Amino acid sequence: MAAPNLEVIATQLESPNLRDRMVALASLRHISADDAVPLIKKVLDDESLQLRSMAIFALGIKKTPECYSILVKILETDPDYGIRADAAGALGYLEDNRALEVLSRAFYEDTDWLVRFSAAVSLGNIKDPRAHDILIQALNSEEIVIQQAAISALGEIRDIDSVTHILRFAQSEDWLVRQRLAEALGNLPTPKSVSALKYLEKDSHENVAEAARISLQKLEESNNLS
Repeated sequence: MAAPNLEVIATQLESPNLRDRMVALASLRHISADDAVPLIKKVLDDESLQLRSMAIFALGIKKTPECYSILVKILETDPDYGIRADAAGALGYLEDNRALEVLSRAFYEDTDWLVRFSAAVSLGNIKDPRAHDILIQALNSEEIVIQQAAISALGEIRDIDSVTHILRFAQSEDWLVRQRLAEALGNLPTPKSVSALKYLEKDSHENVAEAARISLQKLEESNNLS
């Protein structure tokens, strides 16, 4: 397959037709990060929120040194909460530990739950153990999806000290919370984790029981815990 022509894509990104711009942006997936990022920047202020969202996501995938500062600026200043949430999510894809402070600030200060949710997810993606305190606090959120994100993130950063904090969700009424717990415990090898997983293995919801079985197998294979 012939490589997409950069000049053609650049022209298409300036088309008055939104579909043309979206097709052009999508075609950048086949382009190197160094060539793609200058073109992605052309539509970061597009009138279409959908296109802006795609562009921000692309910055998280096409990693160049300037992507970090661009995403931080969007997260800190954009008036649209959906766009700020996209930027928080894309920062997680960069897996850059510098984002810890920025994401933590977004979690504490942003007024929209979607941004806080994205920040919590990304704190897991960057796998920085310093996120412990903020993720433990996120467990007390009134939004169940933020609780789910915090549980998953604590598993992602393999925070053994969090086990006692997350076990209280073993009897959550929300099956997705219980599933996230079962998945997270697979990364947290402690005797308490094994006990909780054996309990969750008998869960009435098949997704939870299956996640618990997979995590138990994972722990047994890696740690020979029983």
